[in-house]
Amino acid sequence: MPSAVDSVFEVAFWLNDRALNDNEYLQPTKLQCLLFLAQAYYAVAYEGKRLVPAVFVADEIGPIEPSIYAAYVRGRPNLHIDTRLDEDTASFVDSIWRRFGHHSTEYLTKLCKRNPAYRLALKRGRRAEIPLDDIRKSFVAAVAKSEAPALTQIVKPKVLRTQDGRAVAAASWKPREVKGK
Repeated sequence: MPSAVDSVFEVAFWLNDRALNDNEYLQPTKLQCLLFLAQAYYAVAYEGKRLVPAVFVADEIGPIEPSIYAAYVRGRPNLHIDTRLDEDTASFVDSIWRRFGHHSTEYLTKLCKRNPAYRLALKRGRRAEIPLDDIRKSFVAAVAKSEAPALTQIVKPKVLRTQDGRAVAAASWKPREVKGK
């Protein structure tokens, strides 16, 4: 299934730039947590689609994306990556930042480590892959149990204005299924 961006580095650099704009240092572990949460909530919001073309694995420090982990060993890598995300993707990642960016690394690590998909993968062994569908299902269950923020607390509906200035919430059109055909 295609992802919203071409590379996990696009979102990682976007988050780094956003942190710098807010005069905050984004620790590598916190970046890993934000990427994991972004991938998880994107899969919940968009019915299993990927935000980034990446695989997360279980490590003692929490869920990590191995390419980002390796690249950020000595700080932000010197790569030429276009961090201009399309409007919908940028809005989504910005929502993740606004909801989770102010939290400490420790808080985000605990939140990610409580995730059943992560714990199950860690039982299989260090660096075991955490399947995206397992991540999505575990976040849906965690939200139902009030163990994680609901999608509506993270992604606000897009508000547009009618020609007379009245605000209306907008969502993508999803045709209904016709049964029996």
